[in-house]
Amino acid sequence: MHLARFNPVRFAHLPTPLEPLPRLSEALIGAGGDGPNLWIKRDDCTGLAGGGNKTRKLEYLLGDALANDSTTLVTQGAVQSNHVRQTVAAAARFGLDCEVILEERTGSNAVDYTQSGNVLLDELMGAKLRRVPGGTDMNEQLALVAAEVAERGGRPYVIPGGGSNVIGALGYVECALELVAQANEIGLEIDRIVTATGSAGTHAGLVAGIAVMGADIPILGIGVRAAKAAQEASVFKLAVETADLLGHKGRVTRDMVVADCDYVGAGYGLVDEAVIEALKLAARTDAILLDPVYTGKAMKGLIALSKAGAFDGETVVFLHTGGSQGLFGYQSVLDGRL
Repeated sequence: MHLARFNPVRFAHLPTPLEPLPRLSEALIGAGGDGPNLWIKRDDCTGLAGGGNKTRKLEYLLGDALANDSTTLVTQGAVQSNHVRQTVAAAARFGLDCEVILEERTGSNAVDYTQSGNVLLDELMGAKLRRVPGGTDMNEQLALVAAEVAERGGRPYVIPGGGSNVIGALGYVECALELVAQANEIGLEIDRIVTATGSAGTHAGLVAGIAVMGADIPILGIGVRAAKAAQEASVFKLAVETADLLGHKGRVTRDMVVADCDYVGAGYGLVDEAVIEALKLAARTDAILLDPVYTGKAMKGLIALSKAGAFDGETVVFLHTGGSQGLFGYQSVLDGRL
């Protein structure tokens, strides 16, 4: 794949480490003495105001924005959005304005949630923030804000939530290439990749990348918001579009897209005891800091499935999509419970 023809700009700290998780693996050994051999792909280490998976996507999205002489990035997300933080950082790095719409998706009015964590960083980096109630049509809001920017004489570049369109997904095609190259270099045979799946771009990019390479590594997305049918449909559609863009029409098949959405809990961004236990276990075994919204729920699912014997004897790579900055927005939820 010749990804350079899409003119990405380079600012991510790549390649990100691929590391074993020996103590977490040991903690998940079942009664029969089996369990997964866990590794972690550290996309929390991509740089850009704390890093995370959106940084890879933004290399391609910013390349497109700059090629179109854009002056203002316009994007949206939940109040504690990791995507928003990284987009604001990318705008600052390239001297662009950034207009952000934050959806009050969880309904929380806690001061730490509304003012700390990612929100604090967004403001520090100079984003213009506006808030809308949960359930607002966010695509409509993006169009309205983009129109306002244009009316002021700016040139808006609209980035969807999560950076999850066909351009952004190229960042995770590249990640798939990088991961397989790292595994080949150290002689690691990967049986499965596990990642959080939400806005679909990361999951879809991985599926497209693995499919186009012919690497034949199953990818399991642990859902954080939508029901299984809707999540898989979104991921499949975007994975197909991404492979088509790369000139490999027909390489992505429906059976390549698998999402387990049994660990969403009460809803997006809402934390339960199993998420807290997952945060604790990752932190207290291999010192991995997860976030409550995405990686915490993905780890919740990974732990439950491992204990049920789903990955016995497998080498599993957990893709850490970042977001630990969001922990500070959940202090009131976590206080006294850790």
